[in-house]
Amino acid sequence: MLKNLIKEDIKLKKKLVKFESKILKIIEILSTKLLEKKRVFICGNGGSAADAQHLSAEFLVRLRPNINRKPYPLITLMQDSSTFSACSNDYSFEQIFKRNLQALGNSGDVLICLTTSGNSKNILNVIKFAKKNDILVISLLGKDGGNCKSLSDIEIIIPSNKTAKIQECHMMLGHHILEKVEDRLIDV
Repeated sequence: MLKNLIKEDIKLKKKLVKFESKILKIIEILSTKLLEKKRVFICGNGGSAADAQHLSAEFLVRLRPNINRKPYPLITLMQDSSTFSACSNDYSFEQIFKRNLQALGNSGDVLICLTTSGNSKNILNVIKFAKKNDILVISLLGKDGGNCKSLSDIEIIIPSNKTAKIQECHMMLGHHILEKVEDRLIDV
């Protein structure tokens, strides 16, 4: 059983090679924007919210234990429980990411969205807001991309219908991208 699970994981991850040019473009964009003193925002729901917070911490604190460098602004839009519950209560859950990006984002910044379905209204709303406000959008999606498909500047759609497998791929790619961005930033 475990052997089959591992074979399935390897098969899925081998399919990600087809995204190499998009991954290189994402690395270039993030490196350039951070060197230009722009900010990167990241969001997701549920497990993807936890993944967004994890990746944010990697750049606000430290990604690799042997590399000490200055912190970089990779900021989660899932701010805190007070902001989350206030926005959900006073406006709606569908506005939580948009509202936070309105307050924190500026033209030229970058938004990264993590979503396994591509159908969450709060993700769709923040993407539409970002696009209208000159904020570049990178989406890591799953399944068929859902309603988010083709709305972003760059998107990677993990070819799986299994939420856990999609999230595992998002994290693997997230760590790889951030490591390569960090390499570029510390060489400058």
